[in-house]
Amino acid sequence: MRHLRSTFKVLKFVGSLSKRNRFYCTQSTVRVRFAPSPTGFLHLGGLRTALYNYLFAKSRGGVFILRIEDTDQKRLVEGATEQLQYDLRWIGIIPDEGPSSGGNYGPYKQSERLHIYRMEAEQLIESKKAYHCFCTEKRLNLIRKEAVRLQQVPKYDNKCRNLSKEEVNTKLKNGEKCCIRFKLTPGDQTCNDLIYGSITHDVASLEGDPVILKSDGYPTYHLANVVDDHYMNISHVLRGVEWLPSTTKHILLYQAFGWEPPLYGHLPLLINADGTKFSKRQGAITVESYRNSGIYPRALINFVTFTGGFSRLKGDPHEPRTYSIYELIEFFHLSYINTQPCRLMFDQLPEFNRAEMSRQISDENSLKQLIIELRELVIETISIQISVVNTEISMYDLQLDDEHLSFVLKWCPSRVTQLKDLVKPNFMFIWIQPSYQQINISNVLQYKEKLMILIAELNEIEEFTQIAIKDKLKTFCKSENLEFSKFMKTLRQCLSGLEEGPGVAEIMELLGKKTTCARLKRVNESPTQPDKNTCCPK
Repeated sequence: MRHLRSTFKVLKFVGSLSKRNRFYCTQSTVRVRFAPSPTGFLHLGGLRTALYNYLFAKSRGGVFILRIEDTDQKRLVEGATEQLQYDLRWIGIIPDEGPSSGGNYGPYKQSERLHIYRMEAEQLIESKKAYHCFCTEKRLNLIRKEAVRLQQVPKYDNKCRNLSKEEVNTKLKNGEKCCIRFKLTPGDQTCNDLIYGSITHDVASLEGDPVILKSDGYPTYHLANVVDDHYMNISHVLRGVEWLPSTTKHILLYQAFGWEPPLYGHLPLLINADGTKFSKRQGAITVESYRNSGIYPRALINFVTFTGGFSRLKGDPHEPRTYSIYELIEFFHLSYINTQPCRLMFDQLPEFNRAEMSRQISDENSLKQLIIELRELVIETISIQISVVNTEISMYDLQLDDEHLSFVLKWCPSRVTQLKDLVKPNFMFIWIQPSYQQINISNVLQYKEKLMILIAELNEIEEFTQIAIKDKLKTFCKSENLEFSKFMKTLRQCLSGLEEGPGVAEIMELLGKKTTCARLKRVNESPTQPDKNTCCPK
């Protein structure tokens, strides 16, 4: 971060173009790529880059390419490439070309393109735009230490640039270890960034000649991304702002090859809500972790889309809705992205998930799938409880018919943000009646006769709705001369085992008439010794 900030100090913003006019290139077909390194799993920063590339390509009728940049062999994580592709499919980003999709511009893994990088690096040497460097790691470390001692930015001193052809041939003949470096051209270079506007940067004043082909034959990012983008006919490069200082270097490479560069757009930094630096190492921020925690893919892509300079679409900002990826494609435009760091407001993600759950509940086909998922979730959770605490719960006693589960789902969006919240302790009363340990039996005993009367009156309610139940409870307390709040507290404990939570009438409607009366009757006839949890009856 410190190096990035110091580099930005030398960037001269010399005006900005009209944003709408900056997004066009001479190439007729828009072709963009997402090029992750399989050194870890897909996190929010990478997801934003992939998503914005995909939305941009599809909004322009273009092509989205997945390219795996696996040249850093020491940091490769086994299974990361497969996981990256799975995560993209889960989120709804389907590459038009890539390792699994195929295409006319492959291979789409850089480790399978080494011969191309070697050929192009040799071409640069022949044209005297690059050279062999024989400096040892020991010498390079000494240069770095000396720069630090002098409080300077470490940079290579370009020593091997001045070696004669004879010296180079002798060293190569002797088998000396070497890499290939690119000759930076001194002077200001200007590029028109799609997000940041016109930027001028003299890269040679800050850096030594960069390595483009390492001694092990693998390219660095600088060479590989330029060569691949050219051969894959990439029209636009959308990537993180951390690569902005390197863009001039890449344009110089394009010039050295005699190729036309793509249009570049750099996405602003992601930062935490408190303004601190966002890092993929700071916790469970991978797509996989969000999927496992119950976040819906549509909720996640909406959260990511609207984090990054985007304003909400028209609607009530206090009640966020989720948009399909097709709606986001129609809405997307690079002009909506600003240059300010983007704060990740993680507290908004649960609200997006709640909005997506509400949308699915309101859709008949999605609701059917949610009913299946909720039923499986309840059975799995209750089964675990049975095995752990050896309760007398019978799976056959669970009320898991479609009608009841549908009612629970339509009730829950105002109370939960994830489906799995419905099997957390404060909502287990929906499935299991509370144990006697959760109920103050002495409080129940003082209402013993009253509860029997209430059960009879509840059974008389034809439409067992919250409004009808609430009216009945108020009338009952008044006629029986009961303190309403105190009696409601006892009823809530009898029905749910909770001190606080949903209103009593709400709980009764949720449980249904039969279950409500059965729970009250059971508590009213309670034994002197506590028993174990049992499920609510059908």
